[in-house]
Amino acid sequence: MSSPKKIFGTDGVRGTANVEPVTAETALKLGRAAAHVFKNLESQSRGRGKHKIVIGKDTRLSGYMLENAISSGILSMGVDVLFIGPLPTPGVAYVTRSLRADAGIVITASHNPYEDNGIKFFGADGYKLDDKIENKIEELVFSGEIEKVRPTAGEIGKAVRIDDALGRYIEFAKSSFPRGLTLEGLRVVVDCGHGAAYKSTPSVLHELGAEVIVYGHRPDGTNINKDCGSMHPAQMCHKVAEHQAHLGIAHDGDADRVLLCDENGKLIDGDDIMAIAALEMLAEKTLAEKTLVATVMSNAGLEAAIKSAGGKMLRTAVGDKNVIDEMLRGGYNFGGEQSGHLIFRDYGTTGDGLVAALQILRIVKAKGVPLSQLAKCWTRFPQLVTNVKVREKKPFEQLAGVNQLVADAEKELAAQGGRLLLRYSGTEPKARLLVEGSDAATLKSWSQKICGAIEKQIGV
Repeated sequence: MSSPKKIFGTDGVRGTANVEPVTAETALKLGRAAAHVFKNLESQSRGRGKHKIVIGKDTRLSGYMLENAISSGILSMGVDVLFIGPLPTPGVAYVTRSLRADAGIVITASHNPYEDNGIKFFGADGYKLDDKIENKIEELVFSGEIEKVRPTAGEIGKAVRIDDALGRYIEFAKSSFPRGLTLEGLRVVVDCGHGAAYKSTPSVLHELGAEVIVYGHRPDGTNINKDCGSMHPAQMCHKVAEHQAHLGIAHDGDADRVLLCDENGKLIDGDDIMAIAALEMLAEKTLAEKTLVATVMSNAGLEAAIKSAGGKMLRTAVGDKNVIDEMLRGGYNFGGEQSGHLIFRDYGTTGDGLVAALQILRIVKAKGVPLSQLAKCWTRFPQLVTNVKVREKKPFEQLAGVNQLVADAEKELAAQGGRLLLRYSGTEPKARLLVEGSDAATLKSWSQKICGAIEKQIGV
């Protein structure tokens, strides 16, 4: 298949809603292709009757359009659809397994602004699709191979709405928290980012006994991720101080991420969460193979802390799918990203912001110490991450002087135990530069030089 016809990115299909490939027309074709692939993976459906595919979504306005289009495609192939409405991405993965469906689809653009949308697929096991299956779906969208597959009469699929999907996910999330423990006595600020967690996270915390102060829980289709949630955590940090809360929790639009805030208003990111949880799991002897899986973006101080506690840290390329794939390969049970994707595989199959928050709340309650104290378990190396908006993703070696600047920077940073990582975002038109080392001024200087060279040539 030629490259212009490639529609899957690093995390499903994503782009501006109603512009290719995120159009109703392509969504319908994706529905037909996905239904055909999943129907033929197993000749017998996992439940009774026809094969079934779960469809969930976040709170974007364009979700209605895409939901109807993709479901029409699925139904036209003789596969049933189970609508579960707005639910966090990990909730869709869980409900797919819970309902014995043959696949799950979530319509979301995650942390992107509301005008974007996307389509992500889960297999029957709740894990993101194998690349081979994804490639087959993509191939069928363009090949016309299934154009004549047209079930008729009673062979056409039917759609039903599942009313208890939210309740199923709430009970699942609560099951990751110890039965003998409650959150009584804790005041928690929650910023749902006007996204898919606007009901689930507050409900779970209430039911576990916390006093919950909720923000970002009034989605209107256009305010998802807008100046709130984990993409803009300053609001959460401010509200924690204002309400004298014990901690804060902020999600992105589909709630597969979480960032926290301690009682002093200080942000606690994915690296902090991984340090706290992994060190606790090492102490409890519950960290499989004594190994944490993180990405190249995680701070070197995290690796040093894990090593000093007798564990090890493996790094993958950026993307929670890469983290999960490595976890599955090695039989590891905990991994994540600095951005707040945390995968506790003892409880779920994908990043889950609510489950991750509950694991930290468990440690706070069990130890009886504030979050700020827990976060002192490791020392962060100075790190600077800079994003440059670009109009095209031209190979860096084709940009004048950039490779030489990178080589010079790497040489100087290596001498102080640091490192450099330059890459393009897989989901946005941005170049990302990470520099890490012992001297903050050196990091700033190299960041300005390299990003300046990129911006001058392909910047927006």
